Amino acid sequence: MYAIVDIETTGGYAENHRVTEIAIYHYDGMQITDQFHTLINPGRKIPYFITGLTGITSEMVSEAPAFEDIADEIHEWLKDRVFVAHNAHFDYSFLKKEFDEAGIVWNTKKLCTVRLSRKIIPGLSSYGLGRLAESLGIKISDRHRAGGDAHATAKIFDILIKRDQTGVIAKALKRNSGETILPPNLPKEEFDQLPAKVGVYYFLNARGTVIYVGKAINIKKRIAGHFTGEAREWNRSNIRNEIHHITYELTGSELIALILESQEIRRIWPKYNLAQKYKIEEWGVYDYEDRNGYLRFGVNVVNRGTKPLITFSSKGDAWNFMWEKVKEYDLCPKLCGLQIAKGLCFSHQTGTCKGACQGIEKPKKYNKRVQRAIDSFFEAGQTAALVGKGRKPDEKSVVLIENGSYLGFGFFDETESISDLESARHFIKPSKDNQVVQNIVNSYLTNPKGVELLLFN
Repeated sequence: MYAIVDIETTGGYAENHRVTEIAIYHYDGMQITDQFHTLINPGRKIPYFITGLTGITSEMVSEAPAFEDIADEIHEWLKDRVFVAHNAHFDYSFLKKEFDEAGIVWNTKKLCTVRLSRKIIPGLSSYGLGRLAESLGIKISDRHRAGGDAHATAKIFDILIKRDQTGVIAKALKRNSGETILPPNLPKEEFDQLPAKVGVYYFLNARGTVIYVGKAINIKKRIAGHFTGEAREWNRSNIRNEIHHITYELTGSELIALILESQEIRRIWPKYNLAQKYKIEEWGVYDYEDRNGYLRFGVNVVNRGTKPLITFSSKGDAWNFMWEKVKEYDLCPKLCGLQIAKGLCFSHQTGTCKGACQGIEKPKKYNKRVQRAIDSFFEAGQTAALVGKGRKPDEKSVVLIENGSYLGFGFFDETESISDLESARHFIKPSKDNQVVQNIVNSYLTNPKGVELLLFN
């Protein structure tokens, strides 16, 4: 018996985000026998870019039940069934965390329709849910919503079961029953002593050379994820056999972990940090004029030869920045690349957009506000301190920025205080700026998640 599941969430990883919608289909190996669906109140604001993708707003979930209020009911729907999802680890990790926080023990076998499809239906150009469903003649009635995506996954799984002539699904279920296996040369004592705290970790080979640097909110959990094969890249390399020791440095805050990881990769150039050595993903805000004369914005990955107005380290941070400009300058979300639905933008329907998306407001008048928004991108950067948790209870961390440029990070006793730029300088170790660190800082200045922003005159 199977439970085929899809969820929508406030973000991309379970450690810092929550479930906003869940759909479950019971499947007996031949047909769907029952179904469950509900919105869920995540207890926090849904980011604008998530709303743009799914259409789920904070208002829509305001009256919905919290997960803990219906955790027992959801558990009954999943209990004693094989968990099936497209990219199963994503959905499973969120639900596992939600159940843990609700005090419910939930462990089950799981199947991923992405991995199963690659083996049972090889040779397709893409195994993303939309493209895979299209290639199998399955129409998704409500894409990027839990109900529509779960129903499509159920249809895909039905096809996989019927086409599985070599026992791929049975073998996958046997593999899921195994326990985590540590690298052969890593002492178990070293792994057991890893902290469940935020910081940067280093994998060392037999000669003591650093071969990989990573950052984590929970060092032990993140490293365990590497070894259980949850990160796809670890299955394609020989790194497991080369790891002999693990060291780490606590940072107190995720912000400093991000900065330190970037700096250490560029200082050491470890052999297995290939993605970060050669491809640094940046997201930029671009401007252009459409054929009707309206100045518009787009948020895209920064490619060589392009010149964005401003860059960020993630799409979410770039979208949040643009939403702030939309609100500040009364711009149209659709013309700012934040809504892709056809027809009127959501904001015009609620009365907050003046109608440029439908030609109601003329280009000349609308473009004046766009230009003021663009001009604000280039105003003198902030001089500020980003203060967060320290490495121990009586300590705080600080990242210092002067005129928008990163100066360095450090730690100070919680009995001390920061009142201005000069007093903050005493606590930091000056560091070299680079584009990756600057993108990280830009993101936190726009959205100071988990830290306190202190602005200096």
